[in-house]
Amino acid sequence: MKKNLFKNMSRMVMALAAVSTMTLAGCNPEPDESDLFTATGETAADFIKRKAYLSSFNNILAKAGLDRNLSAYGVYTCFAPNNDAVEAYVKKLYNDTEAKTPHNGLAEESVEALIANDSLCRDIALYHLLASEAMTTTDIGIASRNINTMLRIPFNSDGSTGKIMLNKSATIIQGDSIVTNGVVHVIDSVIPRNTRLIAEELNRMSQFSIFAEALEITGLADSLAKTRKDVEYTITDSKDTNGDELYHPTECKVMYTLFAEPNEVMAKKGINNLQDLIQYANSIYGSASDWYDYVREKGITISTGDDYTNRFNALNMFVAYHILYAGMPEDELVYERSGKWQKAQTWNFCNGGQPFDYYETMLPNTILKIWQPEPLMAKKTLYINRCIAMNTLTDEVGTMGSEAMHPLITGEGLNVKINRTSDKQANIPWNIQTFNGYIHSIQDMLVYTENVPKKVLHERMRFDSTTFLVEFINNGIRMSSYAEMQALNGGGSGGRVAFPLNYFDNVVSYTSENRFRYNIKGAYNAWQSDTFQGWGNGYDLAIKLPPIPTGTYEFRIFYTPMDHGGMMQFYMGNSKSQQSMMALDIPLDVRIPKDDPRIGSTPFYDEDDLGIASDQALRNRGYMRGLYSYVDHPEYQDGNATNHNMRSDARNASFRKLFQPQMYRQSDEHWFRIKTVITGNPDLKWQFDYIEFIPMDLLNRDDVAEDWF
Repeated sequence: MKKNLFKNMSRMVMALAAVSTMTLAGCNPEPDESDLFTATGETAADFIKRKAYLSSFNNILAKAGLDRNLSAYGVYTCFAPNNDAVEAYVKKLYNDTEAKTPHNGLAEESVEALIANDSLCRDIALYHLLASEAMTTTDIGIASRNINTMLRIPFNSDGSTGKIMLNKSATIIQGDSIVTNGVVHVIDSVIPRNTRLIAEELNRMSQFSIFAEALEITGLADSLAKTRKDVEYTITDSKDTNGDELYHPTECKVMYTLFAEPNEVMAKKGINNLQDLIQYANSIYGSASDWYDYVREKGITISTGDDYTNRFNALNMFVAYHILYAGMPEDELVYERSGKWQKAQTWNFCNGGQPFDYYETMLPNTILKIWQPEPLMAKKTLYINRCIAMNTLTDEVGTMGSEAMHPLITGEGLNVKINRTSDKQANIPWNIQTFNGYIHSIQDMLVYTENVPKKVLHERMRFDSTTFLVEFINNGIRMSSYAEMQALNGGGSGGRVAFPLNYFDNVVSYTSENRFRYNIKGAYNAWQSDTFQGWGNGYDLAIKLPPIPTGTYEFRIFYTPMDHGGMMQFYMGNSKSQQSMMALDIPLDVRIPKDDPRIGSTPFYDEDDLGIASDQALRNRGYMRGLYSYVDHPEYQDGNATNHNMRSDARNASFRKLFQPQMYRQSDEHWFRIKTVITGNPDLKWQFDYIEFIPMDLLNRDDVAEDWF
């Protein structure tokens, strides 16, 4: 960072020096029951068990093991279908002609057969429960409200007709039975869930007929047919460091997100049928080898012919860029502020920090960016590939930069708005849940043009590990709360999840000594309030990093100094073979405290130049401070995000380890290996929260500097 860049910034320095400090916290908060009114003196489980007309649902809860949770500490909203509703649902399941398995796995058309099916009972129970929140009919009866369930699949509530209906089918017939641990609502139908695959559902909606035809003719509809990995997972150690048993998944779902332009959006581009779309795709992708590094480096010829199943046919490329390998509803596309996270006090953006994430698409080795620029607004608008000039650079100390240096850049495929509940087009479906993912309608044409690698992605790219390790998303783990995970764990610890060593496609374990864990979103000094971590005596693993446009980058990893951390050697390679790995720098010992001279962190907010000189000194030793865009532990005074415009203690408590710049090619794989250099202590931890790539031409500029965010 150049000192002379920030002359005459005394006003900024004085303003930032005056902000108040925060209290650090390092554990998950327990559910808050202080405002829960108790009318019956019994738990949700007691209430359901006492009502004879809820006996079938009571048996479902017992089979799923969730009756224990509803008998214990916590806060729940329970939608309890009566016996007639369960019997009708059994009939529907058994006679479902579109079922993926015969009779949806029922041995016979009877409630007893349903109760005997572990998987069905678990899904039904989780889909009718919300943990950590007691919602009354007043809360629920908002027209077109999405309610997220413990199954991590939302359903819609609508009270516009005077009756509160869930997914336009199940009606609350006896609401607001307040119990000691929440509220129970009796409903007249099992809440219906979509059992159609993505392509099947898209074909049913006439508003997307052109895109649906393209999806079929390219053969990519078949690529969206998978629903789970065919693996039976076992785990040898699912204990926490204190001996508590942790929840560990036994299956791995496969899900997708599909972005689709409605016909009326295509019509604005003169696209009125499939042939028009083919011509449009040819015009965009026909010359893509000029800027799509992957195809140039692989020597691939792009086709504009009529073999649309060719993965490098222009139409196929157009459709493929619309598909993500992770299935997410609208409110999980980024880690956005919501009542759920406010109540748990875990949403940790501050100082104007804006949620964003990058995701890999089905167009080989490409990514797109989803960005929510105004997280505190009522309309939380989401954009795909939003583009502003010199993003992640600044001409001011402690800000994202003056408004003048960040004009919006427009162009084909940029700033594509996603339809959502609070900001949607009339008569266009949005946030469409299917059996194996979600369909999101968009308000402009989504294409991978030269603008994406050269403008949108030519910035400091920060990837959260839970977005490019898609199993976190597809199995409802990334956005789970402590209370939800505690419920899945039968009332046990909800702070961590344990994973089998073969659970992630893009993580390889070189030893059975590894223990893979995930810290559920909580009051952590971490990006997006969570972290992927692990331990083991002699741990050794490698993680495949997301693809990036070809260029020379400085690579960084997050870490927090901690006395229970390990000392580890890092490697990088173009395959998961250990023989391909080259060591990166000397080993990192995270037990070294932050103020040790080998790191030399100082309180930037007490320094006259707000840390400009000490930032450079840190960099010279191979480190950077943490981020100014999140805090260790936000404190909510009145339900609003009062943590905004506060000093970020995370910037002084966490760090980024820098590695020597090197060339990364879009056509290559990049595997990052973490290997302990200390044995004899099985509890020393590694963490893999986020990584960063910054192009060297941005880092070396003299006129502007990288921002703190």
